Amino acid sequence: MTKVDFYTGSPDKLRTACQLSHKAMQSGVRAVISAPDAATTDALDKLLWHFPATAFIPHSRGDADATGQMPVILNHGGDKFPHHELLISLHDECMPFFSRFERVIEIISSDTEDSRMGRERFKFYRDRGYELHHIDLSKTQNT
Repeated sequence: MTKVDFYTGSPDKLRTACQLSHKAMQSGVRAVISAPDAATTDALDKLLWHFPATAFIPHSRGDADATGQMPVILNHGGDKFPHHELLISLHDECMPFFSRFERVIEIISSDTEDSRMGRERFKFYRDRGYELHHIDLSKTQNT
């Protein structure tokens, strides 16, 4: 069954997604970062080219030819993936395909509305019996 981790208190959701995908890549885990819109996908694409400052995260968009070979895939609107190891979600709602993944990461900012919607997603997963973990980024320096 899918494991779900909530990273709350993120000061910058895109940067947190980059940090978590970098950690996954270093551990040999392939990740899909699912964004709610094209603008967020574009911003992530640009950020991943320069993150971290001393390295590079190989990535592609979900519709690119080389997607199957990439450790990080940027998704916007698709639901077909070459792997199902880790889903990093930047959406306000649970994605209908989340249960295909071994692990889901939900990133929640400290914004009041984003926190409220995050609590709704937490309740959704909890009510269905998913294993949940909570990491409060406002209390830690490393994700």
